[in-house]
Amino acid sequence: MRPALRSGLLALSLFVLAACRANAPVATADHAMSLRFATFNASLYTEQAGGLLARLQAGDPDARKIAAVIQRQRPDVLLINEFDYDPEGAAAALFMRDYLGVGQHGQEAITYPYHYLAPVNTGEPSGLDLDLNGRVATQGRERGNDAWGYGLHPGQYGMLVLSRYPIDTDAARSFRLLRWAAMPGALAPRDPATGGPWYPEETWQQLRLSSKSHWDLPVLTPLGTVHLLAAHPTPPVFDGPERRNAARNHDEIRLWAEYVSPGEKPWLCDDRQRCGGLPEGERFVIAGDYNADPADGSSLPGTIQLLLEHPRVLRHATPRSEGAVAAVGGSAADADQHSSPAHDTAQFGPRSGNFRVDYVLPSVGFSVTGSGVFWPAPGQPGADWLDATDHRMVWVDLVNPHL
Repeated sequence: MRPALRSGLLALSLFVLAACRANAPVATADHAMSLRFATFNASLYTEQAGGLLARLQAGDPDARKIAAVIQRQRPDVLLINEFDYDPEGAAAALFMRDYLGVGQHGQEAITYPYHYLAPVNTGEPSGLDLDLNGRVATQGRERGNDAWGYGLHPGQYGMLVLSRYPIDTDAARSFRLLRWAAMPGALAPRDPATGGPWYPEETWQQLRLSSKSHWDLPVLTPLGTVHLLAAHPTPPVFDGPERRNAARNHDEIRLWAEYVSPGEKPWLCDDRQRCGGLPEGERFVIAGDYNADPADGSSLPGTIQLLLEHPRVLRHATPRSEGAVAAVGGSAADADQHSSPAHDTAQFGPRSGNFRVDYVLPSVGFSVTGSGVFWPAPGQPGADWLDATDHRMVWVDLVNPHL
């Protein structure tokens, strides 16, 4: 097909898709089209391989609530964290057909013509003694500790992207195999008792940085190509005084900061050995559960600020909700927190409290027309769906003022 004809057909298809969007704003000379980008840690995982598919086949009430949130908020591009991966994509297909494709809790069904899923590091055996307990475990939680990313089976806590617009899979990049040691100045964990390296050198040189994966997915939207930078860094806890998970959380977040920064990066090679970061001028949206609060929690100081304060990330009003404010006081830990409770996106129970850990961060070059966190206050519509997951959907509406 000739390039000009292919380009024209793509433009026409994008126009038709945009015009068919349910509840979409009308694009006029005075009102640019806006698109909604969102992230949602849906907690759709199980401890057994194939368990999510079995849950969905049985008719899962929590999955119906998750689908209701998606149907109510109707994002154009959505990253779902903690959706178990299976190689055939059977769970994703079933969720899209029987949950999103059917109205839930009084909501209107929603269809995503495009989706993306791929292998993740969680539950993948490393063959190494990563928790340094003297053995390479083959079962149970110890096996999870020795996987490339913690998980009880390959694909646990995976990622799924749903989109109304085409995803350029040929240009997509995955950094699942990138070695942690390849990052210049990596925060290699140290043994506090000796001051030496926590990991033996031969282990350190093999460790993967991404606990799940890092994806750059070019989405072909009416606003132009938007690179969805999707990830789910490890929680900065569940380790020991060496803080190996906190260090990994920091450097997983730093990976995107490096990726969108100018300069040559021969070390930053994707899984197809294409090296370098995102070219200047490309627009992007960083999305996901990053397990790091700006002022509270266990992440290393300044971790999420690597993204929030990056010069290529757009400054805009922080997404907020009434429900997060209403939830203050449910935990003794809330009294010690410094971040605004209105910005919280996750509720981790009475011992830990509430945090802002889920982010949708657009690049400069966009304008934000709206944003929020789906966290209804008690008595508001959708409040009874919140118990399906400990996270809340975060969304941002974007326009391209240059179109």
